Amino acid sequence: MKKTSTRMLAEGGVSVALALALSYLKIPIAALGGSIDFVMVPLIVFAYRWGVWQGLLAGLAFGTLKFFLAGGAAVNWQSMLLDYSVAYAFVGFAGLLRKKKNMLPLAALIGCIARFIVHFVSGITIYAEYATPTTDFFGLSVATPGAVLFSIVYNGAYMLPNTIIAVIVCAILIKPVDLLDRF
Repeated sequence: MKKTSTRMLAEGGVSVALALALSYLKIPIAALGGSIDFVMVPLIVFAYRWGVWQGLLAGLAFGTLKFFLAGGAAVNWQSMLLDYSVAYAFVGFAGLLRKKKNMLPLAALIGCIARFIVHFVSGITIYAEYATPTTDFFGLSVATPGAVLFSIVYNGAYMLPNTIIAVIVCAILIKPVDLLDRF
């Protein structure tokens, strides 16, 4: 095994472990699940450093572990796969900007949007039955004429703050992450 492969595996393991540890520090925000946390940041940094495929695998590993070890909730096996394994795997698309100087915040935005898309699809397929004519969001009755709007509002309620957090934290980490490539 080459030195870079060993380093990549080690960084991947640390990223997944750090994301899992961060998953316990969260602010629950949505009635059916969803929270504000920092779990995507280590996965984004890993994908940015090593690429899409490695990022997809790290996200898949994290999402699966999060479901089983950090109190995951699902209505069926499809929702477990989409809302955990696949959704966090899609954070790995942050690796599309692999090693592009000063692009970590944009990589974070790409990874977050990719994860949102998976949650959106889950919302309009698996969770469509919860799209009642009015849905209670934070004590406010919000009209939801269909599954599409329900999924956008529901998933946006926690993904928008998570995206903002990830982009800001990644903007702060630009220089330290770019310096890692020297070693």
